[in-house]
This record gives sequence, structure tokens and C-alpha cells, in this order.
Amino acid sequence: MQVSIESTGNLGRRVTFRVPSADFNNKVGSRLREIARDARINGFRPGKVPTSVIDKRFGAQVRGELLDEMLREGFGKAVEGQELRIAGNPRITPDQNVASEGELAYVADFELVPDFGKLDASVLEVTRYTAEVQDADIDNMIENLRAQRRSWSPVERAAKEGDLVDVEMWGELDGKRMPPQGADVSATVLGSKSMLVDIENALDGMAKGDEKTLDVTFPQDWGNQDIAGKTAKTNIKVTQVAEATLPEVDQAFIRSFGVKSGDAEQFRADIRANLERELKGALMHRLRSEVGEALIKAYAETELPPQMIQEEAQAMANADAAQAAQMGQKMEALPGPYAEAARKRVLVGLLVGEFARQNNLRLDPNRLMETMRLIASTYEQPQEVIDLYRNDPQLMQGLQNRVMEEQVIDWIAEQAKHNDAQLSFQEAIRPE
Repeated sequence: MQVSIESTGNLGRRVTFRVPSADFNNKVGSRLREIARDARINGFRPGKVPTSVIDKRFGAQVRGELLDEMLREGFGKAVEGQELRIAGNPRITPDQNVASEGELAYVADFELVPDFGKLDASVLEVTRYTAEVQDADIDNMIENLRAQRRSWSPVERAAKEGDLVDVEMWGELDGKRMPPQGADVSATVLGSKSMLVDIENALDGMAKGDEKTLDVTFPQDWGNQDIAGKTAKTNIKVTQVAEATLPEVDQAFIRSFGVKSGDAEQFRADIRANLERELKGALMHRLRSEVGEALIKAYAETELPPQMIQEEAQAMANADAAQAAQMGQKMEALPGPYAEAARKRVLVGLLVGEFARQNNLRLDPNRLMETMRLIASTYEQPQEVIDLYRNDPQLMQGLQNRVMEEQVIDWIAEQAKHNDAQLSFQEAIRPE
């Protein structure tokens, strides 16, 4: 195999592979003959299957596997020989324009990690937030669990905060009725802010059978772009008002959450463990944001691999489009609006990797196991979850990457100029 490498920009490189067709075909033939010796195909004796049948059945797969092996081997040698540090994955495509007669030719385009120089975490400034789970937080969670199991009883009075209100609605906008016929049927708990504030405010104090007409302004980011940012005359009619009855925190209630003993202290202990797990994740998220912003500020002018940014922006757009689809909304996965956010992600990701490399940071197996056990503890059969990770290389690799990133984030924060700030549990878990 002939391999050549050229520059396509400050951080761009291209490797060209030329493979003699005869060499490749000989390897394919050799591999197919190996398969033919052991292949069992109906209608043929073992070892007597015609070459044409073997080729038809296995040829495409063998050619693909061999080509992949040869290209990976050639690319690895090219990179190793040049001492190049690759950012992202190479994009390998056929290119017969550079092939001579009797050759197969492929090009691999890839990008390099920028030269950050010697990194110094001590020049960064970060805030490390701390928080603890208090008994009051456990009490609040129990009240939330009671609210989730509440029952509703219809009442013949005006609606107030905490009541469940069933409502029928229809509106007019630009001379058009919405919906064209009938009414939209919905329900809301007053005070939950699950409906537009104009509608929820109007429902407060209405009783069954009451009707109102009001102007409702839809937000600029409303899912239906035809009415986003516009004001519609809306008619609402209350069809039922119901008040909540909360269950007692008795043994039956406790058992319904998986505490077989029904013991109140064990229930509180389980809730504490869940809240502490949630808090740990929230504090790591805050620390990741703090370190990330510090790195972005310090290395804002660094030139980054453009294709890597483009791919990250597209991935972000695809994720949001998929989420919108789950909510019944249509959204084009256009990468443009995500370019700046993608650039920041790529910059932080490369810097975290570079800090790990320059300081010889290695994955802590104890921390990996602790994280895996923490994840498994949220399931009924924890050992099955642990076994799943151990037996799935892709799943385990994802967990290892996550734990390694958290290790490096912790290390950077420890080395940086830092100050500690105390938060309450609710402040800590509140989205930033």
C-alpha cells in the first residue's frame, strides 16, 4: 500500500492510500477460500461449495472487512510516522481520480488538535459550589410524592390555586377560528403554570359552567409558528372544578414506592439517598460549567478544527429536532444557529483532553466502579445493570469517558484559583 500525506489547512490534513487491485483481490480470494473450507450451505457437501456461491454469499462482506482493515492499518502507520494528534474521526472516501491503472485509491481527511502550548490551570478562576440535603428537603420531597398520588373530587365552587380545572377553549386570529370546529379540551392545576399565564389567571375564580372571552398573547417561541408572537381573542369555558385529597403517609403509601417494610425511617433514608445522588449530579454540572467558562475565556482566540465544529453543531441540531418531534413539533435540523455553542463545546472538550494528556491523568477504576454502582442503585436489580455495563464495550466506553471527564474537571478546579460558595439543595438543583 502506498500512502502520502498533505496539508489542507492549518489544522487539516489528507492522507491518500493507493492499493494495487491485484493485491487486494488476492487477499479477498484467500479469505474466501478459508471460508469455503468450513462453510455449510444446503445442497453442498462441506468443502465442496463452488467459488461462485461463496463469493455471492460472502464476497461483499469480505471485501468490506478487508478494505476497512487495510485502510485503518495504512492510516495508523501514516499518523504514527508523522506524530500527528488527531481531533475527531477521519473521513475516508474512495477517490479514483488519483488512482493509476490497476489501483484502488482512497483519501482520508482529518483534523489536528491545536497546539495549546503548556497548559496552566492555576491561572483559571472558578467557583466551586457546595450543598447538603437537609431534613426539610426530604419533607418537601414527601409532599411532592403525596401530590403525585392525590385524588380529585368535583366541587361546586369557584376555582382557586391547587384546584384541577377542566376547560374548553377556542379562539379567533386573523379572522380564522381555532380550531375550525368544536373546541380544544384541556385541564390544568391552578398555580402549576402549565398553561399560558393569561388563561390561568382568567380561570382563577371561575366555577363550573362559567365562560369568558379574553385576549391571549402567544410567546415568540411558541411551537406553532403561525400564531407565535400574536394575540388571539380566546373563549374559555370551565366544565369542571375539582379539589385535591392527599394520601396519608402510611405503610401502604410507603410500600407503593418500593420500601417493602413500610418503615418510615427507611423511606426517608431512601429519599435522602436519591436526593444526594441528584445533588451530586447537579453540583458536577455546575462545576463543569464553571471550568468550561473559565477555559473558554482563557483560550477564546484558539483556532479550532472547522469540520469538528460543523459536526458538533449538526449533532446539536439533530438532537433538538428529535426532541421537537417527540413533542409533536416540526423543526429543521440546521446547524447554523448552533455554531457558537458548538465551538465552545469543541474547545472545552479538546482542552480537557489536553489537560489529561499533559498531566498524565488516568482513569480512576475506583471512581468508575463507584459511578457504575451509583447508576445501578436506581434500578430494582443493581447487579444486572452492572453486568450489562461490563458485557457491553460501547456502554462501558461511554461511562469511562464520562468518569474521565469528571476527573479532569475536578483536577482543573482544584488547581485553579477557586472560591467555595454554599447553596441550598433547591438552589443547587435549579437549572442555570
